[in-house]
Amino acid sequence: MINYKHLQYFHVVATAGTVARAAQQLHVSAQAISTQLQVLEDQLGEELFRKKGRLLELTEAGKTVLQYAEQIFSLGNELEQAIRRGVFTGTETLRVGICDVIPKTMAFRLLQPARDAGLAMRLVCREGRFADLVQDLSAHRLDLVISDQGLPPGGTVRGHTHLLGSSTVAVVGHADLCRRYAGTFPQRLREAPFLMPGQDAIIHTQLKGWLESQQLRPIVVGEFDDGALLKSFARAGAGFIVVPAVLARTVCEQHELELAGMIDAIVEQFYAVTVERRVHHPALRRILDRAGAIFAGEGAT
Repeated sequence: MINYKHLQYFHVVATAGTVARAAQQLHVSAQAISTQLQVLEDQLGEELFRKKGRLLELTEAGKTVLQYAEQIFSLGNELEQAIRRGVFTGTETLRVGICDVIPKTMAFRLLQPARDAGLAMRLVCREGRFADLVQDLSAHRLDLVISDQGLPPGGTVRGHTHLLGSSTVAVVGHADLCRRYAGTFPQRLREAPFLMPGQDAIIHTQLKGWLESQQLRPIVVGEFDDGALLKSFARAGAGFIVVPAVLARTVCEQHELELAGMIDAIVEQFYAVTVERRVHHPALRRILDRAGAIFAGEGAT
């Protein structure tokens, strides 16, 4: 019978291109990987790789084994996810990673459909940086990561990115701030205090570029990775902030802010990152199916 670990080593080498890179990813020695690959080749009676310069290239037999390996790992992942979500206990569990930059109101709305199962549904949420959450996802410690970015093409983490929706952005600020910097938008932002999202946020670069293109030169008085802390400072009148237009009214009501203007040139996107291409988790399926309704009627709520 084929050893699962031998197959895993083969798969990592096939995707990494060299034994050395695979050893770095798996945190084992290159010799250990070479030995396991030799055992697998002896067991199958076929050579799986051939050298091509400094890289290893799959043979025809290797390409076939790779196809089966991906199917086997996919089934293994489905089994693990089924056990984690409690199919044998009657309790449905969903483990979600939420990037720091995602507005809490947005995360709440996106996750609400998961609660349709009532008390039979257990929701486990943790916050963090995108890179850290994706590592937990690849290790199957999470079922889903909600983020403002998808997985980069050609990355080391195997997963799938699902676009949940997109929204233009609104500029909001404390009432005193809006009165002090009155006038037409966006000129009213010229040399006004501004609170920027952290550099990990995709919108950071977009917003910075837009402000420069408009020659507004606001005074950046703060930069925050945590969206909740950013809004707390905005509520205290420290500076203007941007929020997804679809949440503008709710954010203004919750934090006693006012709308200063809309930026149609910036579109913020929200993603769900999973390890499965075909999502079988019922709670996760509900989230993906109903996300579109949250972004309908932008700016209305």
